[in-house]
Amino acid sequence: MDIETFELRNGNKVMQAYNQDEQFIHTFFDYKNENDAYPERLKELSDRPFLRKELAEVIHTFMEPFGISDKASAYINELSDNGVVVIGGQQAGIMTGPLYSIHKAITVILLAEMKRKELSVPVVPVFWVAGEDHDLNEINHVYTESSGKATKQKYREKFILKLMASDAEYSETQMEAFVNDIFRQFGETSYTKTLRNDVLQAVKAEKTFTGFFVRLMNGIFSEQGLLFIDSAYKPLREIEKNHFDRFVRESGELAKLIAQKEKDFEALGFGRPIQAEEDAANLFYVHETGRVLLSRDNEDFVNKSTGIRFTYDELLDVANEKPWLLSNNVATRPMMQDLVFPVLAFVGGPGEIAYWALLKEAFHHMEIRMPILVPRISITLVTSDAKKAMDDVSLTIGDVLSGNVQEERERYIESLQNEHFEGLLQETETLLKGQYEELAKEADPTMKDLLQKNLEFHKKQFNYLRKKAEEELLIKHEVALRKYRILENELLPEESLQERIYTPYSFMNQYGPGLVQDLLRQPLKMDGTHQIVYL
Repeated sequence: MDIETFELRNGNKVMQAYNQDEQFIHTFFDYKNENDAYPERLKELSDRPFLRKELAEVIHTFMEPFGISDKASAYINELSDNGVVVIGGQQAGIMTGPLYSIHKAITVILLAEMKRKELSVPVVPVFWVAGEDHDLNEINHVYTESSGKATKQKYREKFILKLMASDAEYSETQMEAFVNDIFRQFGETSYTKTLRNDVLQAVKAEKTFTGFFVRLMNGIFSEQGLLFIDSAYKPLREIEKNHFDRFVRESGELAKLIAQKEKDFEALGFGRPIQAEEDAANLFYVHETGRVLLSRDNEDFVNKSTGIRFTYDELLDVANEKPWLLSNNVATRPMMQDLVFPVLAFVGGPGEIAYWALLKEAFHHMEIRMPILVPRISITLVTSDAKKAMDDVSLTIGDVLSGNVQEERERYIESLQNEHFEGLLQETETLLKGQYEELAKEADPTMKDLLQKNLEFHKKQFNYLRKKAEEELLIKHEVALRKYRILENELLPEESLQERIYTPYSFMNQYGPGLVQDLLRQPLKMDGTHQIVYL
């Protein structure tokens, strides 16, 4: 593997500010993402109480069915004593979801290892699975290459209720068929059978999207001892119930603080990431119809579409007696994470860092400070086919990631045009048009419409000739043009970064199950630059 770094043009505005603008960091965050911040954060964590032993037991119980490696077991023991964590999370996508799930886990692991050495304290890597999310349309698909472009392959089973990913049970038969079809589209290699069997075993062993996700991820990262916890795991709710109690009690003030901070964020041109409202409860209730968002109506907590209504005291009772019926939203989940875990640093993507920026005052209201936020490593994998295509058409990775492939392809096609043929065609068309104009002068006025109709017919024939000539040109130069499609499809599919589209299994199918371990051994940078990895 060879690696180079690339500064993305037209990059995310929030990330640019986070990486470069000290005033932005001071306004929206508690710590800079720099080495000097870590001892201060450690000191803060040492002064705060955590239910360490209970948390370690919950993680052990959650992970046991998936298998706990010796390293993971040691990390759980450290967490129960005085360990701190580097944590990141993601939705439970099919076949791990897009590559950025893997990149986030890699960042968590590498950062934890780095800070363990630098600080001489036990730093534990944790992956927080967003199993409480109910939008299954965000996780129920895998992209494959079809007809020279990225094509979304959707798992078709219908889920009528807004079930959390941890409650939504898939059909084993349908999921097996889906996985087999995905691997068929990847194409057969010497690695396909092993990979497909691993994924199918996970399908068979689990029932829910979250379980399927964790089993695969735990298998990929068992050597590194990455710990996993599901945000919807009922035993975790027992640890969280005191914090849910506080979220209910402080709901009004938290909503005001978050809404005001979002206004400040918008005023600086960064938009409204979560559309915060002052009447938001920032909590979901797990109802028989699914997970529903609560808002405040005077002293009550309501969901108007379902008719759910709780008094203040009733919701406090739920928080304390049945905490598994409550669920965090995008605003309260970061705070809950920080209240439950001794978080040294949080690893997030651009979208996460944008909404975390709204929470500084809310954290302070809960008498805690925000952790150090570290942008996840961003990677584009360049296959040997893509590298050869770039070389053959004389484009750089910068040209491709800047979205210039289509323009270069059109320029190449233009260079192939038979100018003499086009010139003769235009000359013939002009002559014919002139002749029809002469005919119109001499013909009876009643024939003008017929002449015009006849001329339009000839124009269509000329356009047909042009189209056929271009088709023949494209067929003749198909091999060269395919190289442009390879670049678009592999490196910037759907005009998005590769890591946001493709599952790692498409690359593991080409380069082997050890691909992720190979990436972990590379000198990947955590400085906000985009990493280009040549496979």
